[in-house]
Amino acid sequence: MRSLVIKLLSIAASCVAAAAISVGTSAQGSHTSKPFQGPKANTGTVTHSVANGKHLLTLSDDFKVPDTPDPHWQIVTSKGQVFLLQRVKIKDDKINKTIALPAYVTDVAKVQIYCAWAEVVLGEAAFDSAFTTN
Repeated sequence: MRSLVIKLLSIAASCVAAAAISVGTSAQGSHTSKPFQGPKANTGTVTHSVANGKHLLTLSDDFKVPDTPDPHWQIVTSKGQVFLLQRVKIKDDKINKTIALPAYVTDVAKVQIYCAWAEVVLGEAAFDSAFTTN
């Protein structure tokens, strides 16, 4: 009887640990930034999520693409590293609303909309705290 109680307690502890890990993973898997602030990109937010092992960034539906020649996604890490990524505007007035982060981006503190033609930050959205992508 005693061994049965110990087994049941062990199983219960495993279930509690699995539930805690599951909750931690889902909370870790999705982050929404503060609103974009800047001279041209000043509406909407960006959300980080994980799908199929890929870290994705998605612009909110209320984000308005700045009317500039060459807006791009740009990532700033917690250490101040800057990575220029895909264009926001693509062919036929479509936009890259969601992008996958490359493996070399190890964490994200801010997302900027950057005009590659004018070489200027049009706006940025910061996260409450940087999140890691590995």
